[in-house]
Amino acid sequence: MMRQYELVEKVAGYDPRVDEDLLNRAYVFSMRAHGAQTRASGDPYFSHPLEVAGILADYKLDGATIATALLHDTVEDTLATLPEIERQFGPEVAKLVDGVTKLSKLALRSAASREAENFRKLVLAMSDDIRVLLVKLADRLHNMRTLGHLDDALRRQRIAAETMEIYAPLAERIGMHRVKEELEDLAFTELEPAAHALMLKRLEFLRARAGDLMPRIAAGLKRTLAEAGIEAEVSGREKQPYSIWRKMQRRNVSFEQLSDILAFRLVVASQPQCYLALGAVHAAYRMVPERFKDYISVPKPNHYRSLHTTVIGPENQRIEVQIRTAEMHEVAEFGVAAHWCYTEGSERLDLGQFAWLKELRQLLEHASSPEEFLEHTKLEMYQDQVFCFTPKGQVIALPRGATSVDFAYALHTEIGDSCVGAKVNGRIVPLRAALHNGDQVEIMRSRSPSPNPSWESFVVTGRARSAIRRFVRARERAEYRRLGRAIAEKSFREHNQEFEELELATALPKFELRELDELYERLGEGRLTGRELSAVLFADDRRWGARDAIGAINRILPQRFRRAKASQHPVPIHGLVPGMAVHYAPCCHPLPGDRIVGIVLEGKGVMVHTIDCETLAEFAADDARWLDVKWEMAPDKPAAFVSRINVLVENAPGSLGHLSSAIAGARGNITNLKIIERNADFFEMHVDIEVADVKHLNGIVAAVRAAPQVHSAERLRD
Repeated sequence: MMRQYELVEKVAGYDPRVDEDLLNRAYVFSMRAHGAQTRASGDPYFSHPLEVAGILADYKLDGATIATALLHDTVEDTLATLPEIERQFGPEVAKLVDGVTKLSKLALRSAASREAENFRKLVLAMSDDIRVLLVKLADRLHNMRTLGHLDDALRRQRIAAETMEIYAPLAERIGMHRVKEELEDLAFTELEPAAHALMLKRLEFLRARAGDLMPRIAAGLKRTLAEAGIEAEVSGREKQPYSIWRKMQRRNVSFEQLSDILAFRLVVASQPQCYLALGAVHAAYRMVPERFKDYISVPKPNHYRSLHTTVIGPENQRIEVQIRTAEMHEVAEFGVAAHWCYTEGSERLDLGQFAWLKELRQLLEHASSPEEFLEHTKLEMYQDQVFCFTPKGQVIALPRGATSVDFAYALHTEIGDSCVGAKVNGRIVPLRAALHNGDQVEIMRSRSPSPNPSWESFVVTGRARSAIRRFVRARERAEYRRLGRAIAEKSFREHNQEFEELELATALPKFELRELDELYERLGEGRLTGRELSAVLFADDRRWGARDAIGAINRILPQRFRRAKASQHPVPIHGLVPGMAVHYAPCCHPLPGDRIVGIVLEGKGVMVHTIDCETLAEFAADDARWLDVKWEMAPDKPAAFVSRINVLVENAPGSLGHLSSAIAGARGNITNLKIIERNADFFEMHVDIEVADVKHLNGIVAAVRAAPQVHSAERLRD
């Protein structure tokens, strides 16, 4: 364990202006606060904050950060308090300690909620001062180094998974490559012990077989550069076990098929020499196509700069070569810590260069819950990236697998919301198509923002998914309010009362609500029924009970239910987007023109069925769920509905062509086709078709029946 004077001397060695008294007091305070506490390994607990401070001293962090490392567990695990920390060490250190301290004393619903809340607090703190993240990463690194001392296997797995999903990518985002690699390898050891052992065994075998191969290749590269008049520092290393394993998984290849597990770094004097060295390497050795990346011209978001290429190098070995300057190398190894500057005794880093921190704050502000924010952040923490361009040449970095929708939201939320199409390299492509390095993307927009809820199924960035969910939630609430207001108005009309919001507001205290919009949303979602509202508003109206007993809808079903008197005040149903306040039942596919009835489903809104749908039998005994509804379509805004027909066609060449031509000729659009049965003579199939209403569907069915080789066609109800 490092002694007090050793830590102080280590920090003073790179920062002569450090407040040594601050470090001495923090050392003594933490040691006394933790007292006789021990870790799972049996070591004194104080050894942990001391090791964390040592890790940060290796990265040459300022005195306040080192003091925070020494104190970071005192508030969480001892009797020390934040006011006490602030009183003894000042507001700067107290703020940093508070940012690192977990919310372990809060009574949260679950471990998942606790994890999400803690991460939410960390993001808020680190977006204000990045040193909070530096301390947290050093804390996690030492915990991972000692993870094996925990007896609880499930807890070890949870910590390792959290490290892999959150902390290693965060280290990557701030350019701390060494920390990221060690965190990944330690987590990989716990999560996939068999795979990790296999990687080590294979690497050991290659090492024994190759002998001094790496020094020979390094010498060959150095000679090549010397012949070109370039002086460079050449070093080689094996790739990390996790990096190799991940590449095997991504490419779906075996270890033997991977030939570029050796990486060599060429450090030259200047940026122009980087490109001269690249030319010399490519002139001397065969380049592997599509394996060149220029991170000098287009740096990574964490400001990593280097040239990467893969060649068939000396001794016919496939190797990866990285070319950079000494300054670039320092940033690549130490990340944000390499940028740390001291100004008038106050340490401050410009966070404007880390745009992703701003994006995380935006995700945090718009997420509906800490759990959703954590989910979106995990999406944002991808490490493999592609770099695409706007038509004006702006570079946009996206996770691998990102789509044009992700690109649009990366530009601006308004651009994403109004996106209707995209051109990639001048060609229109599907919005779900994955983008590739170097693609130029042009977003086509509509005048009115209307993101499609289905986009959520293929976007890969947290920013895009968060924005889509936010828009859908807002539209859902608007639809629930509209539907809820219609239900409330219907309740007034049924009691021969003029609708008055002031009178409706008198029911709010009964339902423990504060605003009418909340009441409307509850009615629209089905969490409150029209009967319950009427019972509060019109408790003295004796006629209401009689009407309610009859039911408020006209249930005309085949001999199964008695006839009931129809309501004189049906709720209008517009052509709304399915999945919002109103849903169209997939069992009967109702269309404008059908007689319909609504079933209120708690938390989902209204499910619209045709009046003769057999599914209604399930709700026969629950009058409160039934809602009399009617179609009210806007002629200037035609909506598309999906209906299903059953078709029997001859098993002969051209039959499917005749069928599709007949549907297209009647202005129908096939959305799905499923073959139900096939024999030597006939095909039986279900065809889903977009139509405007019942009249449109009847015209399509008539056209299909008239088509050659079609034996029969009829509307399908289930």
